Amino acid sequence: MGLADRLYDERSARGWGGRGGGGGFGTSGGGPFAGHLTPWVKRLLIANFGLYIVMALGILPVRATQAFLGFSAATVLTHPWSPITYMFVHGGFMHVLFNMIGVFFFGPPLERDMGGTAFIRFYLICGVGAALTSVALIQLIGTPLVIGASGAVFGVMLAFAWKWPEAPIYIWGVLPVKAKWLVGIMGVGALWATMQAGRAGSGGVAHWAHLGGLATGFVLLKYGDAIAARWRALRGAGRGGGTKARGRKRGASKETVTRDIRSGRRRAGGDDLDEVDRILDKIREDGIEALSKDEQAFLDEMSRKYRSGPDGVP
Repeated sequence: MGLADRLYDERSARGWGGRGGGGGFGTSGGGPFAGHLTPWVKRLLIANFGLYIVMALGILPVRATQAFLGFSAATVLTHPWSPITYMFVHGGFMHVLFNMIGVFFFGPPLERDMGGTAFIRFYLICGVGAALTSVALIQLIGTPLVIGASGAVFGVMLAFAWKWPEAPIYIWGVLPVKAKWLVGIMGVGALWATMQAGRAGSGGVAHWAHLGGLATGFVLLKYGDAIAARWRALRGAGRGGGTKARGRKRGASKETVTRDIRSGRRRAGGDDLDEVDRILDKIREDGIEALSKDEQAFLDEMSRKYRSGPDGVP
């Protein structure tokens, strides 16, 4: 767990059980919903509402854009971009509005907790998994054209409930439901609707995509670390033992650097302290992967300095 994670856990702990009061859907104060919008959530809101407005104004023809960017198992080979682009196309204002409400409320706490790179990767993979679910269910649902971010949003909601299962979500701003129960009910509903839909669909709603987003999110949350570790091991084996050892050393440095800096930052000079604060803010917003090589080198240098004694001896 990195520094950004620990800081967020401290804030959320105060919000849920402390004097700051509990957070919730549509509430203010402490908790996971407190704070400003995060960078990737802003970009997702702008991209989705922006494309909808361009289509609504007739700048892009609606049907042609949906056919070109939307996903269908029948055209995926000729439209290889569609498993990603379909997430940004919506069929109406209420469609994009409700999907982006989910991103607006559930996205920021997740992005702060996971880091920007990990969050957008999770969002997109859930969306891709939701789309590819249609390939597995082709005998049941046929090859409909699918648009909308619902699959990715369902994955984000699952991740929120996974991390903060007791968080109260206020339905219509009145009825409090714990996140774990809300997402569980929605998952069962998506499964039932998928089984009932058949080829004709269910009111034009791709319930199977919701189910696919939930299933993909579950796999990532449950087995994502193991899959990533296996992938890194395979890549390291292909590059040779020396590269693998250096990779482990760099990884260990990244995992410990924020802890070392946090514990020793009081010994820094004024300029160094300002730079440390700036870089730690960047880690908190976008994750440690967003740092440049120079910033990583600076943190490594500060980390070594803080691990040393008063005379520079560890």
